[in-house]
Amino acid sequence: MSLTPSIAHEIAVDTSAIIGFNVLITDRDGIVIGSGDPARVGSFHEASIEVVKTLRAMAHDLAAARKLTGVEPGCTLPLVLNGEAVGTVGITGSPDQVERFGRLVRNQTEILLRESVLLSSRLFREKAVEDLLRDVAHYDRDTAEPDLLAFRAAELGYDLRLRRVAVVVESAADPARVLRQLRRVFDDPQDVVGSTGSGRFVVLHREKGPIPELGFDCAAGIGSAASSVTGLHDSHQDASTALYLAARLPGVAKVVHIDDVRVPELVAAAGQQTRARFARVLLGPLRTQHDWPVLRQTIVSWCESGLHLVRAAADLRVHRNTLVYRLAKIDELTGHSTRDARFVLKLYLASVADLLDQP
Repeated sequence: MSLTPSIAHEIAVDTSAIIGFNVLITDRDGIVIGSGDPARVGSFHEASIEVVKTLRAMAHDLAAARKLTGVEPGCTLPLVLNGEAVGTVGITGSPDQVERFGRLVRNQTEILLRESVLLSSRLFREKAVEDLLRDVAHYDRDTAEPDLLAFRAAELGYDLRLRRVAVVVESAADPARVLRQLRRVFDDPQDVVGSTGSGRFVVLHREKGPIPELGFDCAAGIGSAASSVTGLHDSHQDASTALYLAARLPGVAKVVHIDDVRVPELVAAAGQQTRARFARVLLGPLRTQHDWPVLRQTIVSWCESGLHLVRAAADLRVHRNTLVYRLAKIDELTGHSTRDARFVLKLYLASVADLLDQP
């Protein structure tokens, strides 16, 4: 475990402010890497060499300090982590005054150092996980090397050969809180959980059954199952597409699987101009009606119910006679029968296209 200058300097400055005496921290080679007096950073502190070697504290009065390079009156104590000296902590001042602070300052410094190192390690891992998730999301099968990505995942403890599904989550809540909740929900050691920024989070979930309830306000898309880097990229794309479509299609749950929106996915892939022309040609006079949103949803429910009056009426939450009236109106405006499955399918695809392009 190494002692980094950024951590050492932050601890030295904070501790100096608390005790009222200058605190300096050196590495195991006696180089000052943190100090309440910035001018001493980078200098050599000779007394630290012996302290690191013997793991024993030393006090230096004015006479002793003058014999040592870079040393002022005070005391120097070893910093020991996991049984190994990683440096020293020194307190500048009359030994009689500062020795009483010695053990307290050293213990507190070791505690702060352990916490800082653990935090840095955790943040480093989180960054590595985020980078892995981004690389999966932006994977290019023509130029990228899947084995390299799998190797990097293995270094983090993840086996990308296991069967997984990608889950893409959007939430306006505090990111740290969302990550904590996602890690509680997806608690398998092989679940890869991370943030990709802007309120979006990604989980590569080891599939062992249905996706668990997320338990907080969010929108989520779920991709198809995969057990390779290429497959995980496709699953992530599916999950992102499901999330995008769910936000634009009425009646779709906030948490949606890509299999539930395969038809809108196909329509969306046609491109905006092609969709617009298709909708304009097929829907014609229907879109000029003041109740077009109602008629559009009627077409969607009618087709998705398999042209079944009872199921469609239940889905629309209207009386059967109301549905019959709407279907008759559509028949009259289009000049075709809504009992004609091939014609209704065209209307359905056109209605989905129209929904996707709503502002």
